[in-house]
This record gives sequence, C-alpha cells and structure tokens, in this order.
Amino acid sequence: MRVRKWGTHRGGCDDNLAAVKKNTTLLHPEARAEILRRIEALTPWSERRWGRMTPHQMVCHLSDACRAALGERRVPVIGTLWERSVIRWLAIHTNVTWPQGVRTVPEADQEIGGTRPTEFTCDVDELRGLIQRFSGEEVQLSGDHPLFGALSVAEWGRFSYRHADHHLRQFGA
Repeated sequence: MRVRKWGTHRGGCDDNLAAVKKNTTLLHPEARAEILRRIEALTPWSERRWGRMTPHQMVCHLSDACRAALGERRVPVIGTLWERSVIRWLAIHTNVTWPQGVRTVPEADQEIGGTRPTEFTCDVDELRGLIQRFSGEEVQLSGDHPLFGALSVAEWGRFSYRHADHHLRQFGA
C-alpha cells in the first residue's frame, strides 16, 4: 500500500468545521454527540469531495470499522512495521490531517468485502447504534485494526473519532 504524505492537505474540506482537537475520542460524550449530529446531516445525495465512496457506502464503511473495534468483525492484520508504528502514531496520537484518497483494505471496501449498503436510513441507524456503544466505563474495544494491529481502548476511541471525522468531512458533514 502506498502511503500518501501526512499533513499536506490542500483543499477546502475543512471549511467551517472545527479542527480535530487533541485527544478527541468517541469515548467522550461530547465528541460522540458531535459525530452523531454530523451523521444526521448526511444524505444519500451528499456531495463527495474526494475518493470514490458514496455517502451510503461510507456509512457502511464506518459501521464495519466500529464492528472491528468492538471485536465483532475480524480483519487480518496486514500492516507493515512502518504502518504499525510510525503511521499508527501519526494517525492516532497527533492532529496531522489524514491524506485523502488512500485505498482501504478489501475487508472494509463496500465494493469488495465490506458490508454492502441496503437501505440508507436503516444503515445510518445501525451506525448510530454502534457509535453509542463507545460509551460507559466498561466499553469493550478489543478488535484488531488491519494496518495498526491491536489497539488499546483509548486508541480505538481516538482512531474511531478521527476516522469518522475524516469521512464526514469527505461529504461536507
């Protein structure tokens, strides 16, 4: 997998959205509520700003990522040492803007091995329910990330916020 330069985003995708805040995580109620509000702003006709996913495919993609974090969807760990160390640290522990247009693994690609979209409203409701499960002191986030391997609960919370934020910005939400 070719890695694009991190932090070199030049485009209008951040327009009126607040910048990703350090340590923002889906484990925090305010951050979870923000992501849920932004999901509500998404429609099947939301305009894509980069990439090739449709809004509906993106909803299913985020659901698959949540299922992986919750240990409900197994994905093979294929990340290189570089991805499991340097890219992991940049993606999770910094505020570096994620690159656009990086291909996902086949298991998370809705056209290959990811969950196929069915009905937009039902798929959005499913995603909302999965995100709500990132709450409580006893949240169990135990799955492997395909590039980064095993993540701690705190890392899954942070990654999941940044992942959702990245894709919601992809559609202006």
